[in-house]
Amino acid sequence: MSSSSSLCPPRQWKYDVFPSFSGQDVRRNFLSHLLGEFNRKGINTFVDDQIRRSDSIGPELVRAIRASRIGMVILTKNYASSSWCLDELLEIMECRETAGQRVMTIFYDMNPSHVRKQSGDFGEAFERTCVGKTEEHKRRWREALTNVANILGEDSQKWDSEAAMILKIATDVTNMLNFTPSRDFDHLVGMEAHIAKMSSLLCMESNEVRVVGMWGPAGIGKTTIARALYNRVSSDFQLSVFMENVKGSYSGNELDGYSSKLRLQEQFLSKLLTLKDMRINHLGVAEERLNSKKVFIVLDDVDKLEQLEALANEPRCFGAGSRIIVTTEHKELFKGHGVNYIYEVDFPSGDEALQIFSQSAFKQDYPPEGFMELAVEVTNVTNHLPLGLCVLGSSLRGKRKSEWTDELPSLKANLHGDIEKMLRVGYDSLGDDDKYKSIFLHIACLFDGEGEDRVIQLLDNRNCDIKYGLRVLVERALVYISSDKRVMMHHLLRKMGREIVRRQSAHEPGKRQFLIDAQEIYDVLADETGTGSLLGISFNMSETSELYLGERAFRGMHNLQILRFYKKWSDKTRLHLLEGLDCLPLPRKLKLLHWEACPMKQMPFQFRPECLVEINMKESKLRKLWEGVPMLRSLKKMDLSYSISLDELPDLSEAIFLNHLDLRNCESLVRLPFSIWKLGWLKFLHLHSCRNLEPLPANYALFSLSHLDTGSCSKFVDFPEISSSIERLNVSFTPIAAMPPSVENWGCLRKVEMIGCENITEFPRFSYTVTKLHLECTGIKEIPPWISDLYGLKVLSMAFCTELLEISPNICELGELKSLNFKGCYNVREFPAEIFQSFCIWHELELTLVGIGENSLPTYTPEETEDFPLRLYLSENDFVSFPDSVVKQVQYLCLRDCRELESLPDLPDSLSELHADNCVSLESLSQSSRSPHDPKLILSFINCSDLDEEAYELVIQQWACGYAVLPGSEVPDCFIHRASGSSLIFHLNPYLNPWNLYGSLRFKACVVLSPGDELDDVPFCSFQISCYVRGRHSTTVYEWPEIYVDRSNDPLLEDHLFILNSYFTLEGDNIPESEMLFDFRCLGMKVYPDTVSSNILECGVQLLEPCSCKYDGIAHPKVSTIPLKDDEGNNKSIAETGKTNKRARSSDAEEVEKTSKNLRVSN
Repeated sequence: MSSSSSLCPPRQWKYDVFPSFSGQDVRRNFLSHLLGEFNRKGINTFVDDQIRRSDSIGPELVRAIRASRIGMVILTKNYASSSWCLDELLEIMECRETAGQRVMTIFYDMNPSHVRKQSGDFGEAFERTCVGKTEEHKRRWREALTNVANILGEDSQKWDSEAAMILKIATDVTNMLNFTPSRDFDHLVGMEAHIAKMSSLLCMESNEVRVVGMWGPAGIGKTTIARALYNRVSSDFQLSVFMENVKGSYSGNELDGYSSKLRLQEQFLSKLLTLKDMRINHLGVAEERLNSKKVFIVLDDVDKLEQLEALANEPRCFGAGSRIIVTTEHKELFKGHGVNYIYEVDFPSGDEALQIFSQSAFKQDYPPEGFMELAVEVTNVTNHLPLGLCVLGSSLRGKRKSEWTDELPSLKANLHGDIEKMLRVGYDSLGDDDKYKSIFLHIACLFDGEGEDRVIQLLDNRNCDIKYGLRVLVERALVYISSDKRVMMHHLLRKMGREIVRRQSAHEPGKRQFLIDAQEIYDVLADETGTGSLLGISFNMSETSELYLGERAFRGMHNLQILRFYKKWSDKTRLHLLEGLDCLPLPRKLKLLHWEACPMKQMPFQFRPECLVEINMKESKLRKLWEGVPMLRSLKKMDLSYSISLDELPDLSEAIFLNHLDLRNCESLVRLPFSIWKLGWLKFLHLHSCRNLEPLPANYALFSLSHLDTGSCSKFVDFPEISSSIERLNVSFTPIAAMPPSVENWGCLRKVEMIGCENITEFPRFSYTVTKLHLECTGIKEIPPWISDLYGLKVLSMAFCTELLEISPNICELGELKSLNFKGCYNVREFPAEIFQSFCIWHELELTLVGIGENSLPTYTPEETEDFPLRLYLSENDFVSFPDSVVKQVQYLCLRDCRELESLPDLPDSLSELHADNCVSLESLSQSSRSPHDPKLILSFINCSDLDEEAYELVIQQWACGYAVLPGSEVPDCFIHRASGSSLIFHLNPYLNPWNLYGSLRFKACVVLSPGDELDDVPFCSFQISCYVRGRHSTTVYEWPEIYVDRSNDPLLEDHLFILNSYFTLEGDNIPESEMLFDFRCLGMKVYPDTVSSNILECGVQLLEPCSCKYDGIAHPKVSTIPLKDDEGNNKSIAETGKTNKRARSSDAEEVEKTSKNLRVSN
């Protein structure tokens, strides 16, 4: 979709659906039934019964198409026989691009590939229709047919029941209509102006990866603008995420900053990929997962450079066309991260501020009669800060004019532009009702960012409706509820709330309502000065020294409800009990008992837990909790994970509302109490690594259970039929030999992990609802033909299943499959040829065949083939060669460490990346018919020293339109202009100037780089190469994506050639008159964080004709220009101009002084 359509406000539609069809094929049968179902579901469909058909569509049909939200194209055998249908299609596809219209396809008794390629009977009908048409008209028809056939749609040949297909189509249309563009921000003052300015910076029509910064003070509206943009355009991208409050998600106070970055990137990827609790082990995972994906990312409220390094370190981490928006109050972050496109959010004008205030105070755009003068005065008090306008407007809403007059002097006298005091007005507007103020202070001190439901549970009491109280705070603009239902508070409001609490007792912290400062909490506990005023404590134990608690530590805190003692995950506990103590008396009113690494060995006998809502005592020293049957009727969650001494759980008969029980790594636990089978609300049961736990008894069930993890429970020989409601099941590393027969009927099951279940020898029968199967390291011998029954499966991983022998070709009928992993399955006799050529999918498939058997690749071609994008990983294999049929659909091919491989087959036109690093025996590459102007062909032959001359010629002269890396110590002769070192200058013959012939040019460059530097033996892991080309009036800077060289086990072992294509043409002011100067620079990156300038041994340039290929951010350089004249009009050297380039690294400007100004290389 074009940027103009994406960024404009949602439009009004007259029709829901416009169907385009061939009447003779479907009007009397399929279409009539489909329209009937649409009518029953209330779908407003355009009907053309009264329109007379002719050779071309008339204005009435054009208006109808443009007024429809969805264009539905029903492709049949006679569709292409009608120029009317084909012209309708042109208009529909145009509306898709320019107006945001959605397009759905139905292939009715029609092979999609025949439409895509205009072949078969469909193609013959098309050719007949084309007779007498212009070439341009035919070209547009062909392009429209190809594009519409690439839209995933329903194929009637895959349905047994036409009625079922019609119902599915109608349901899909209904769902699509329900997801309307957001209008939540349409009424906001000045929003369209903000979006217009941002759209010019975002430049959505460009295919480059672009990062745009948004800067302004707190409360100016950055988050709101970013949210409005996100809601408007995110659906046009493959993946999107709005990362709220990034600084709040980043624990930068950890000593190990790398760990903080890992945790932040984990959160980011979990949200972006919708994978809960994702874990990663290095910061390159984001690039590996996203470098081919077009993403829209908002990083909101960033305050440290490390956060950007963790989430958006380089544009190359994301696919072409991606957009990243960063909001912050710290403008210097943009300079440090090289963000060149910055939108500075201005304060609203006087009229806009009045309108914002009026919407908050009066629910209308302007003040009512008699309030104008007062409203203007209040607006001026806020200095037009949008957050202040909303807060003050909310506090004055509904009050009489006399009340406004009474409060205005106080507002003027006390605020004086002080934001904290201004925000205090909103707090004070809650009146004398301490209930709402208490909720506000609880959130400010303890619960900012917590889930709404959790806050309601923990604050619930008989005297206050917490849910209503939250609504009051939202209406007063004191908090807001995020899209994922979290209670959020602006950091200035949070700071204000904490200051209110501090002032309750500035010098005696134990008399306040809440304690959050680590040192103050340490003092109160050490001195035992807590009082009945304390309601909540949030203690970061990692910020203090060792502390030994005495028996009276909590004695005076009889009203304490929230106790949260936490630490960094890598820290040891710093809280201990005085010698001779096993437990401490705890306050009776506790609702939250969160004490990580708790030193108590048992819960105090006199502690009555009837108020407890949540127990979180992970890593505790507890051996048991309570004797008897404790009153736990309020308990919702219990987390005792990693309490390795825990050997007994209490009777849980009274915990009737317990929802979540986490006992992971409770290694001493022998059995679960019988009362657990009475827990009718239990949904989450985590027993992972309870190695001594006895098997769960048979004939008992927990019907509410949805998540069960018994992984590494080594005594679980048989798996009981515990619940048919389970959605996620983990039985990894257990000795079970089979799943119960009923599992096939578990209709809620989505994800199953059976990793390391060596006794499982037959492929388990699961419900068709399963989407992810992890069967790594099992004893399964065959993937059976009925695998096709799991038609919802998206991920199947069977890595290191060394007993696997046979794979049914029916696996190719899994139309939802995205990832298929057979790494280390070296005993498979032969992988079915269909998995390389016949998958019935439209999306990308990742197929991993690393370390498989030498002769297990198929040698034949299946009778029927399908077009689908394939990422194929064949690394670490011992074959000498492999057949062409394996790579016919490949877009990405990885052959790293195939050390016996001697030759490659013909490479398909679809290939965009080939990585053959450390294929040390590789000698030859096959000739190919592929175009030399491939838009994104990346070739990596690191350490492939045996490549023959023909292979070098293919890579360097014919294929490298992106970039290539291969061994070599000299610039090849085809680069006419060559020089030692990093710079060269050559003269242009005025009579044979190539620009006179072509009008513009591009160039291909070659640089020779060594694997390390002269100072040490540590090799480089990646290179960042840039080139400065001086023109007549400006210097063009080309900066190629960072090129990695150490993704395999062996680093760069010798000198290598880096072949780089410029893609961008030199023209206009960039065309020199008599000579050209090329200055190359390279930064070699070692193990993080070392970055040093790398020595360029030689360089060369070859001038080429302009290229027609499209820009690709992964393969091509980003380009900027630098004026060549200073303020006085004097020519600058490249070294001087380099200093003015904001994107250049500081070390570049220093290195450029080494340029040899006297070097001349001429023809």
